[in-house]
Amino acid sequence: MNENNPIKTLRRLRRQLSLSWKRWFLRFKSTEHSFVVISAVVIGLASGFSAVGIIFLIRLFQKWFWGSPELAVTYLSTLPWSIKLLVPALGGLVVGFIVYFYSQESKGHGVPEVMAAMVLKNGIIRPRVAIAKMIASALSIGSGGSVGREGPVIQIGAALGSTSGQIFQVNPERLKTFVGCGAAAGIAAAFNAPIAGALFAVEIILGDFAVAQFSPIVISSVVGTVVSRYYLGDHPAFPVPPYELVSPYELFFYALLGLVAGVIALLYIKVLYGTEDIFERLQIPGYVKPALGGLMVGLLGIFVPHIFGVGYGSMQTALSGKMALTTMVLLIFAKIIATSLSLGSGGSGGVFAPSLFIGTMVGGALGSVVHQIFPQFAGPGAYALVGMGALVAGSTHAPITAILIIFEMTNDYKIILPLMFACVIATLVATRLEQASIYTMKLIRRGINLYRGREVNVLRSIPVKEVMRTDPVVIQASTGFQELIHLLINTNYNHFFVTDRNGKLLGSISVDQIRRILEEREYLANLLIAHDLLSAENSVRVFPEDTLDDVIRLFTQHEVDELPVVDPQAPDKIIGVVRYKDVIQAYNREITRRNLLRETQASLAVVEKLHTVPFLDGYAIAEIPVPMSFVGKSLRSLNLRPRYGVNVLLIKRQLPGGEFREIVPRPEEVLQMGDVLIAMGKQKDLRVLQNQ
Repeated sequence: MNENNPIKTLRRLRRQLSLSWKRWFLRFKSTEHSFVVISAVVIGLASGFSAVGIIFLIRLFQKWFWGSPELAVTYLSTLPWSIKLLVPALGGLVVGFIVYFYSQESKGHGVPEVMAAMVLKNGIIRPRVAIAKMIASALSIGSGGSVGREGPVIQIGAALGSTSGQIFQVNPERLKTFVGCGAAAGIAAAFNAPIAGALFAVEIILGDFAVAQFSPIVISSVVGTVVSRYYLGDHPAFPVPPYELVSPYELFFYALLGLVAGVIALLYIKVLYGTEDIFERLQIPGYVKPALGGLMVGLLGIFVPHIFGVGYGSMQTALSGKMALTTMVLLIFAKIIATSLSLGSGGSGGVFAPSLFIGTMVGGALGSVVHQIFPQFAGPGAYALVGMGALVAGSTHAPITAILIIFEMTNDYKIILPLMFACVIATLVATRLEQASIYTMKLIRRGINLYRGREVNVLRSIPVKEVMRTDPVVIQASTGFQELIHLLINTNYNHFFVTDRNGKLLGSISVDQIRRILEEREYLANLLIAHDLLSAENSVRVFPEDTLDDVIRLFTQHEVDELPVVDPQAPDKIIGVVRYKDVIQAYNREITRRNLLRETQASLAVVEKLHTVPFLDGYAIAEIPVPMSFVGKSLRSLNLRPRYGVNVLLIKRQLPGGEFREIVPRPEEVLQMGDVLIAMGKQKDLRVLQNQ
């Protein structure tokens, strides 16, 4: 018996330590500002180091596979054709095993996978994705795959941000912000571009410029850049060719460049996903397909070695104006094919750097032609630089990010005017030809709606019956004008609803109409009745189940601020009125409710473990299974606050698959078997409710 005492003591001590840690953890998270800032710094550090790490890993694999840490075209040209043919295939084979047997999320170019996780999984990304993506992408690039490192860095950073959020058990909204922090820090570190990194995260990954999300993302982006600059140096990613806008007429050629870049961007997207379709139809094991794609890239690389790897060396040659026109034209299509083979076969890597490469060649080729005809204009290098941004804008449909990333990579403001011009035109052309970007196309092909699970309009979630008033001013069509004036003086409503003798709704009269008659046609006032003031335009009506989003649209369309609510079974019978100011108040209440919910959700993970978490003197948040006597009843009928003195913050409802969905409580919400209430109140009141 005595021998068991130490074991019991240790177990009791462990429980006490666990409880103490959870309480400290909850207090730490309750200081929201400090928690978010510290988390953003940690995520920025982790993502920055991962960006630096993948660069060194790529160089290591290039040294192993090719005998040189840099894939210079002059060096590759000296290698035997067998090396160029087989090395990409070998790398593809290893990548295939990693992707198909360890982490399938590592397949492809990374950003669509992050976007899908945001929409379908509330930002949850498995931690192993960071490791698998780093190794698989470094192998792909190191063995000569025609892919970029920026997409992998974004996915790695996003996975690190998601992992941090999962460790700290943050709510879904905060978790998505942490994912954005990681993505921003990753791309900022990869390009030495903190502003563009932050904008990329909010423009593409989150699609939301809310200040609450933007601030931590900026912090992570800056921290990631600091890490990158410490290890890789603070210098422009590309040398800037001498540039001066000689004549405003030169903008015409930059507009032409934007047009061409938009078309080439669409070609790039179509070939990439067309190649993916071809490989998916092949009746061979999935883990072998990247090796086959690598073999085909190697075959192309025998004749065009520029396509191996990221291709920064060839881009710098084009930017310096030292590449022949025919070579640049050839490389446009060779790079599109090589990248499509590398990724379409199931390899791992990004599409961002290939976009830069293709854009450089498009701009350089057009610039060479323009410079030959008009030698006084800027050289091919300037057009190559602008083309780089234009093709990124056209393929991603993100012109702001494209403009900023080229600007930060070059640190030269002189190029900004033609850059903006070309990027906007490229985006307009590309979106006109195809609504989906290179990122969203992959999601659409998988049947994923980017807006599923996101409440685009808060008012769509609120039905009219929640805000309508049941005491509208209803008058008969024969009502005299003097009585209308009396109603005008003694009511707070802006519309009087007119019915016939049988109660059929005919329309409405606004107080403004009555005032205008008093001012302009006072001599007619005593001759008019309510029916005389009706018109076809004021016969619009709504039903109790319509949403406030519909109501707002009708308010705007008909220029009114009150609408009659009618019985669905008898559409001519008025049962209430919905007012503009009531709709706005409902909107503000819902926003407040959702903000409170976000704050409350930060504690839910701890509540699930402790069931009751005290947070003020005598008050607590508790998890309470719905009593059998409550099942089938609405919150309104249960009247929990007056009866028990508690507020229901959230309802957790189990779905058929076993997962729980969190529901914002509404008065008409009917409780179901298995529901769990997250309630706040005095501890003694919560205990009373728990014992029902």
